[in-house]
Amino acid sequence: MSSIVSPLRLLLLGAPGSGKGTQTSKLLKRFPSINSLSSGDVLRSQIALNSPIGQEASGYIKMGRLVPDSTMVQLITSQLQQKNWLHSDATWLLDGFPRTAPQAQALNVILSESNANINMVVELDVDQSVILERIEARWVHLPSGRVYSLDYNPPKVPFKDDITGESLSKRDDDTAEVFQKRLDQYNSEIEPLKRFYEAQGTLHKISGNTSDIIFPKLETLILENFGK
Repeated sequence: MSSIVSPLRLLLLGAPGSGKGTQTSKLLKRFPSINSLSSGDVLRSQIALNSPIGQEASGYIKMGRLVPDSTMVQLITSQLQQKNWLHSDATWLLDGFPRTAPQAQALNVILSESNANINMVVELDVDQSVILERIEARWVHLPSGRVYSLDYNPPKVPFKDDITGESLSKRDDDTAEVFQKRLDQYNSEIEPLKRFYEAQGTLHKISGNTSDIIFPKLETLILENFGK
């Protein structure tokens, strides 16, 4: 089985609902040498720990405001430092950050100091009408977080959780109308971010509407550039 032999520092881009989480899970299983850092997980853990940076982030969230770029950059780079991933031989994947060009620029300054720049950025290009169809078909068992799709992963009993038999629910943002607003925000932010990484020579695009189509292309792209 082919493997990664050169240091890979990967960022996946893609609209909400495009399957970044699914691709990340598949990558970590396929390439055990890849370490993963999720900005959402880090943020939640720091808030739970009530650390100084967690307190700061929590304050913004309670006010309904986005956590500032400077705070997020500090949060992510401190985690990379603690894990000893800020060096040129490190292989890792960032999940959920950076999301905007200013975040990417600020992060790049710090990573450059350790010669640990992101060296592959992959945009998952999924038809957004397909994403909206997926969202409309998505139902959740809220206590456990189990997710069902009426299209390709339906519950055994309609609208009931397979394990507990309890009723499934729709999340508040799992409607086409609400989710379209998230897509609109993503579309407004992604182009400057893509231009930044395109100028770095690291941007790639993989198109497809299902995980089974996208993952083989992603695997091939990584092995062609960092594997043997």
